[in-house]
Amino acid sequence: MTESEMEAGGERFLRQRQVLFFFVFLGGSLAGSESRRYSVAEEKERGFLITNLAKDLGLSVGELTVRGAQVVSKGNKQHFQLNLQTGDLLLHEKLDREELCGPTEPCILHFQILLQNPLQFIPNELQVVDVNDHSPVFFENEMQLKILESTPPATIIPLGHAEDLDVGRNSLQNYTITPNSHFHVLTNSRRDGRKYPELVLDQALDREEQPELSLTLMALDGGTPPRSGTVQVHILVLDINDNAPEFTQSLYEVQILENSPINSVIVTVSASDLDTGNFGTISYSFFHASEEIRKTFQLNPITGDIQIVKYLNFETIKSYEVDVEAKDGGGLSGKSTVIVQVVDVNDNPPELTLSSITSPIPENSLETVVAVFSVSDLDSGDNGRMVCSIENNLPFILKPSVENFYTLVSEEALDRETRSEYNITVTVTDLGTPRLKTEHNITVLVSDVNDNAPAFTLTSYTLFVRENNSPALHIGSVSATDRDAGANAQVTYSLLPPQDPQLPLASLVSINADNGQLFALRALDYEALRVLEFGVGAVDRGSPALSSQALVRVLVLDANDNSPFVLYPLQNGSAACTELVPRAAEPGYLVSKVVAVDGDSGQNAWLSYQLLKATEPGLFSVWAHNGEVRTARLLSERDAAKHRLLVLVKDNGEPPLSASVTLHVLLVDGFSQPYLPLPEAAADAAQADPLTVYLVIALASVSSLFLFSVLAFIAVRLCKRGRSASLGGCSVPEGHFPGHLVDVSGSGTLSQSYQYEVCLTGDPGTGEFKFLKPIFPNLLVQDTEREMKDNPNCRNSFVFS
Repeated sequence: MTESEMEAGGERFLRQRQVLFFFVFLGGSLAGSESRRYSVAEEKERGFLITNLAKDLGLSVGELTVRGAQVVSKGNKQHFQLNLQTGDLLLHEKLDREELCGPTEPCILHFQILLQNPLQFIPNELQVVDVNDHSPVFFENEMQLKILESTPPATIIPLGHAEDLDVGRNSLQNYTITPNSHFHVLTNSRRDGRKYPELVLDQALDREEQPELSLTLMALDGGTPPRSGTVQVHILVLDINDNAPEFTQSLYEVQILENSPINSVIVTVSASDLDTGNFGTISYSFFHASEEIRKTFQLNPITGDIQIVKYLNFETIKSYEVDVEAKDGGGLSGKSTVIVQVVDVNDNPPELTLSSITSPIPENSLETVVAVFSVSDLDSGDNGRMVCSIENNLPFILKPSVENFYTLVSEEALDRETRSEYNITVTVTDLGTPRLKTEHNITVLVSDVNDNAPAFTLTSYTLFVRENNSPALHIGSVSATDRDAGANAQVTYSLLPPQDPQLPLASLVSINADNGQLFALRALDYEALRVLEFGVGAVDRGSPALSSQALVRVLVLDANDNSPFVLYPLQNGSAACTELVPRAAEPGYLVSKVVAVDGDSGQNAWLSYQLLKATEPGLFSVWAHNGEVRTARLLSERDAAKHRLLVLVKDNGEPPLSASVTLHVLLVDGFSQPYLPLPEAAADAAQADPLTVYLVIALASVSSLFLFSVLAFIAVRLCKRGRSASLGGCSVPEGHFPGHLVDVSGSGTLSQSYQYEVCLTGDPGTGEFKFLKPIFPNLLVQDTEREMKDNPNCRNSFVFS
């Protein structure tokens, strides 16, 4: 194969690598292996063996071929080639370290080994080792120096420096000068590490004895063997001119943007000379400037203005060190240094290189690698930092990999019915000012699968139906749609089994399987079932079939179909219960309370109370909201003792329903007054069941016997205590018991917890007894309360002791 054919094949190979596409399977690994560093000396011939990648990666040669191993370098220039038959990594061309890296040390070339199936990046580095292939070179063939004969020893005279393109030990190390009867040379270092010579006068000069001197300046590097460069230095000994020009600054530092226009003045240097006449006239010039500096800058010899005559490029040269000489008419000179720092501007847009793309992809695939690409920017700092992004409304994400490589991955399952094609714009933006960006479009097609379940229009449906509805009433509908087509979009509706197995859902509602209409199969009762919750399902006819569910909440609306029901007083046809009211009761005294409920809800259950009829109007009143019956005024002796009140209880429904209840009220002078039943009550009692009468008589007898025993026990105890006292009988307060103590609670009912101790007086002829003090508050009342509990009609009446 001829050399031209080999070069043509290499170019085709490079083009193929630049447009390479490969498919990445789901689950492929993107993790890179541990980075390795190799080294090779510069100037090695093409085909030089760097390493055997198959051994380094632990893979066989066959595996390298199957996984499509390839070497990817930054930029379009390929320095390496991979022999897939042997696994050897070879040099594609001869490497020149100075051309690749310039003064940068170490010189590192970054490259990646790209493997497929699964996808894997393996970052690697190649260090190009410098060889001593350059000798130090002076910029001038001859140096001319003029030194006053009056120059004192130890005076330092600057000399032009040499340049060595090698680095490290192979770079320029020191200077020597021969012969050296009057001078020796010092080797100093600049900020950037470059060495420069300075001539030091050891012995005073005498122009009359030796007007000229010729010396040889030699620059040596540190290579093995060392290389050197020489220049002739001719020294002219001048007659006395005792004032040399002096710069106002020994060092000028200036920063200039790399996009500054040509002929821009970047700095003005200035020097002065104390001499007069021709010896005080100063001219400026570059001092031993390199060719690059002379092509880039121009110095005005009269004004000292330094201008740029060529566009600057930060990416090529970041700084310049320019030596400026000011020379007077007598040949004396002064030297100053100008440091020019080139400031980077954002003048390079980012670059995107696409390595692979996968299209189409199934819509139900997750985290599928769609594309692999790399980005780069020639700028530095913030101008070279990049942000890679895509539109936010796309189901794809960018994942950074190694060395500015990115993978475009599907973040979630796609939906072909929503979107069958995606045009993804990858935007690479740097962080410079102004920001530059590069856009690249990637088209991804989506293949269809059956992945859409029926979707209800609502997740929860609320339906309303008024109670007492007619059977088979259409109460509402549910609706679900399927975004698929054909059989996959045909939906069938059904009722889901209720969570409560006791709920007879199938007998309450039904659903049309084709259109989702819901029907109430029987009349509903709000008081029995207020809310009916159940689930409905929608299933498509795809394979496999997909389904969804929704919640249906049927609210039964109340109708005013329940009249108020009176809980107290009971209206069961038995003997009516009579409420006792003392005649000393104040206005507002609570006589009783009508308690009623309504089976309906809302305003249908709002109850109001009204006094329809009373034996004596104006004596009693009923509170409309709580049913409390109270006295409206003070009672008098002229008021009848027996009263009959008819109270109406009405709800707030439409139309309103009502119920009525009758209360019997008996006015008494005091709680010691025996209770006489009303004639109506006696008549009702006479008509009661004879068995009930016998039970009442038996209970009354037992209670009387118990009461008598207790009274006798109390009397005996009091008399015994009285005998032991100094007086012969019980001392009791005289006078009648005050009537205002009859009602002790103030709430309309009398306290049942007070009994009073009695004892006989010393005069047995009177036969009177008096109340002394409460004792045994609950002793006598227990049997009385027990008797009341046995009689449900009088359970809420008063008890007197």
